[in-house]
Amino acid sequence: MTTPAPTFGRITQPAGTPPDPKEMDALLQRVCDLLQEGRFDTGDRDLIGQMVEGLGDTRGMVRLQFAETLGKGIGKPAVPQLIDALANHENPVVRRASAKTLTLIRDPRAVPTLVNAFLHDEDTVVKGSSIGALADTGKPSVPVLLEVLSDPSQPESIKGHAAWALGVIGSDAADELFKAAVSDMDDVRQAAVGAIAGIAREKQDQRAIATLIAALDDNNTEVRLEAASALGEVQSTAARPKLIEHLADSDSDVRKGMALALMKVGDRDTVSVLKGVLAKEADPDIKRVMKLAVSQLQNRLGITDTGD
Repeated sequence: MTTPAPTFGRITQPAGTPPDPKEMDALLQRVCDLLQEGRFDTGDRDLIGQMVEGLGDTRGMVRLQFAETLGKGIGKPAVPQLIDALANHENPVVRRASAKTLTLIRDPRAVPTLVNAFLHDEDTVVKGSSIGALADTGKPSVPVLLEVLSDPSQPESIKGHAAWALGVIGSDAADELFKAAVSDMDDVRQAAVGAIAGIAREKQDQRAIATLIAALDDNNTEVRLEAASALGEVQSTAARPKLIEHLADSDSDVRKGMALALMKVGDRDTVSVLKGVLAKEADPDIKRVMKLAVSQLQNRLGITDTGD
């Protein structure tokens, strides 16, 4: 999907040799002094390269100081060498810290290398740090995340992390998510609906709620369940008719999901509907869920059960 960034003049230790602590302390102090005095040369690739090597220090607090100095003190001028380190450094500690530092900077230039690391790095922490950086980078990450979701060769674990990142991005990429909600790919629609659910919860956004209601008719079971759960959480009264309609859904899990959503958004008439469906339902698991929905809805509405 992507190729590693080209290398250029990185200062490296011999393979497997950690940076010298005294040298790293002196380097960190020197850089902090230069930044404080306004004399740091952002074009000094050699100095930035040495700082990137500092991300491999054996001391966690020192790594954190280097990351914050690179991410917050230097920022975008450090991105090319951080990209290089993430793509090519032999030390996984440096690759991990590079991804985490790119999270602080949120530069779109890093997106291709971040997704490549997320998909292909052998270190699971690098993978996790890279998907976190993609999520924090926001809207520029959305096209590649959707590409991952539409790739049938990707495992469910990878797609799950990509869907999580889309949910984090949420309203920052609302237009892209609404388009993805009508994709031909089931995994893309499910992830988009999940992210749109976050928008609905966060802002009670009417476009988001309307999209979720439409998703109740999706031909994919997981999409219908995702939409029903979200509509229950936002207590969308506008969704009641469609939720009731799908109490007759062909999928038993969907029928359960609709009942649980109605438990949160239903009204007095819904109680009667649920009781009617319950009387006809043969599946004992679904009957238990229906009884729970009726009981909780009655409690919420202050209805005394007369047994009808």
